[in-house]
Amino acid sequence: MGSGEIGSPCITGATMPPLLLVTLVFTLSALAYWQGRRRAFALMVRPAAVKMHSRPGYYGMLTALWCALPALAIVIVWQLAAEPLLTSLAMKGLTAARDHLSPDQQGLLINDLRNLVAGNATGREIDPLLQAAADRYIGMHQVSNMALAVVALATAVIAAYLVQARINPELRARNQVERAIEILLSLCSTLAVFITIGIVLSVLFESLRFFQKIPFFDFLFGLQWSPQMAMRADQAGSSGSFGAIPVLAGTFLISGIAMAIAVPLGLMSAVYLSEYAGPKSRTIIKPLLEILAGIPTVVYGFFAALIVAPWIRNAGLTFGLSVSSESALAAGLVMGIMIIPFVSSLSDDVINAVPQSLRDGSYALGATRSETIKQVILPAALPGIVGSILLAVSRAIGETMIVVMAAGLAANLTLNPLQAVTTVTVQIVTLLVGDQEFDSPKTLAAFALGMLLFVVTLVLNVIALYVVRKYREEYE
Repeated sequence: MGSGEIGSPCITGATMPPLLLVTLVFTLSALAYWQGRRRAFALMVRPAAVKMHSRPGYYGMLTALWCALPALAIVIVWQLAAEPLLTSLAMKGLTAARDHLSPDQQGLLINDLRNLVAGNATGREIDPLLQAAADRYIGMHQVSNMALAVVALATAVIAAYLVQARINPELRARNQVERAIEILLSLCSTLAVFITIGIVLSVLFESLRFFQKIPFFDFLFGLQWSPQMAMRADQAGSSGSFGAIPVLAGTFLISGIAMAIAVPLGLMSAVYLSEYAGPKSRTIIKPLLEILAGIPTVVYGFFAALIVAPWIRNAGLTFGLSVSSESALAAGLVMGIMIIPFVSSLSDDVINAVPQSLRDGSYALGATRSETIKQVILPAALPGIVGSILLAVSRAIGETMIVVMAAGLAANLTLNPLQAVTTVTVQIVTLLVGDQEFDSPKTLAAFALGMLLFVVTLVLNVIALYVVRKYREEYE
C-alpha cells in the first residue's frame, strides 16, 4: 500500500472476533455444567454413596457460572479499556510531531485514525504519519485480541477446574447459585435505573443549554412556535419564536381524539371477548384486533392522508364547514384505530384475571351479568385497565408518522379538530433534521421539547398510580 492513498486496513480476520470468543466461553461453560453435574452424580452413586446437599444440577450450574462469569468480566473490561489505550499509544508519535494542534484538531485527527483503521476512508490522500499510526494501532489491536482470547479462555478453564475439584457433599451449591442469580437480577434492575437516569440527564443538560439562550417562561408559556433561525445575522428572521403552548395543545388535541376512539372501543371489545364471546368467536376476533398493532405506522399514515382526510374534508364541505386538507381529526381517528389493541388486549387479560369467585358471589346475590360487569368485574380490574389506558396514552403521545402525514407541521394554537396542528414528537424530528448547528436554539429546542414531554408523561404516570392505589385498597 502506498503512503499517499488509503487502502482498507480493517482489523478483521487476523484475530479472534469478540463474538466468537464469547461463544467459546459459553461453550466451555456448557461443558463445565455437564462435567460438574456428572461429578455430583458420581459422588451420589459411588459404592460408599453419600447424601449431597444440593441436587446435581446445582453443582453443574455452579461450575458453569464460575467458568463463564470471570471470563466474561475480563472480556468486557478488556474491550472497554483497550480501545482508548490503543488509540492513545498509536497517536503518541503522531501528536508528538504536532504539538501545536488544539484539542479539537487532535479529536479530528483521532477520528481520521479510526476511519482509516476501519477502512472507511478509501480514495483519499492521507498523511504518512497517520498511516503509520493506523498500522501501529492494527498491530497492537491484533496482539491485544490474541492476549484477550488466551487470558479469557484460560481463566474459564482454570475456574471451572477449581470449582469442580471442590464439589463435595458439604458444598452448598444451591445456595451459591441462587445467590448468584439474585445478584444478577439486582444488577439488571440497577442497570435499568442508571440507563433511565442517563437518558434524563442527557436531555436535561441540553435543555439547560437551550434555556440559556431562550428564557424558560417564554418557552413554557409562549403562544407562537416558529423555530426557524437564520444562518447569518444579516438575514431576515434571525430569531425564532419558541413558545411551546401551540405544540403541546396540538399533542393533547390529537391524543384526546385518539383516546376518545380507542378507550371505549377497546374496553367494550375486551368486555365482550371476556364475558360474552364464545370460544370460537374469541379465537377469531382477538387475533384480528391484535393485527392492528402489527401494521406499520406509515401504512396508517397513508390511510389517513389518502382516505380519511379527503373523506373528512368532503363531509365538511357538504355541511358548509371549513376543513383543512390536513386536520387533527384525521390523525386522531386513525391513531385511535391503531391503539385499540393496546386497550383491548391488556384489558381482556386483566378482566380474565378477576377471580371467578367474585362473579359467582355476584350471581348468587341475584345480580345480572351486566350488573356483575359494572359493579364487580370492572372495579376489580380497574388498576389493570388504567395501566392499559396509560400505555395507550403514551403510544398516542409518542406517535409521529401519522401526524406528519395527516395533521401536518403547522403549529396552530387551536382546539378546532378540523384545522392542521402538530405535535411535540413531530417537531423534535423536524428540528433534529436540518443544517443548523448543534448548539443553535433551533436544534436545542428539540431537547427542551423532549424534557417537557417527559414531565407530562411523568405527571400522567403519577395520576394513574394514584388511581390504581386508591381502588386496589378498596377491592383487596
